[in-house]
Amino acid sequence: MMHIEILTEDKSGSVVVERLVSRIIEEEKVDATMAVRPHRGCGSLPKDWDTRPVKFSSSLLDLLPAKCRAYNKVYGNTDTILVVIIDSDNNDPDLMRQELYRVCKKYARDIRSVIGLCTEEIESWLLGDIDALMKAYPDADLNAYKDYVQDSICGTWEMLCKVTFPYNYEDIIEIGYPAIGHYKARWAEAISPYMEPENNVSPSFMTFRNALLTALRNSAPIPKIPRPGIHRTSF
Repeated sequence: MMHIEILTEDKSGSVVVERLVSRIIEEEKVDATMAVRPHRGCGSLPKDWDTRPVKFSSSLLDLLPAKCRAYNKVYGNTDTILVVIIDSDNNDPDLMRQELYRVCKKYARDIRSVIGLCTEEIESWLLGDIDALMKAYPDADLNAYKDYVQDSICGTWEMLCKVTFPYNYEDIIEIGYPAIGHYKARWAEAISPYMEPENNVSPSFMTFRNALLTALRNSAPIPKIPRPGIHRTSF
């Protein structure tokens, strides 16, 4: 049986990712187990990837090299996919994706890996499925939604707030962090049950979905001795 290990940067993101990946697995009719591991924020990659994490580290990037080493030791050469889902925030998505794949290839070389990079924030994936959004929030402001350019760097959670709470979004935005974490959790719980992966128009989600489908359809474990024609462990 295939196993999928998913690393996310927070609990609200893990709710969205778990439901989307579950739907993709169902659509592909794949027999797989899945574990989702939320972290306490994004953090940053250590300067020296080979070192142990700093004591009490709990963010995704701080722990990623060490976790890749551990996963490779436990799951290497098995039918396992390591999935890393993270927000790009203010980083260049292409450069960030390349760096994360370098980490996975270096330390989890015997496991297939997939990077999911949400442009700016995971709310871009929620905004990518308007049908799901409208089912969760029938009174959503469609005019505000029409002003949103998918996956644009615009303050994504603020845009989702404006769409879903048209009458008091300014007050909510003014409150800001950390209180906004409560609303992020509400959006994830409310919208994700209605989301259908094939309906999502977020370019960053479609990139992730295509990568995951490629990994699912190449399910043979990575061999200990590479066979001719097998070079890639990430998608």
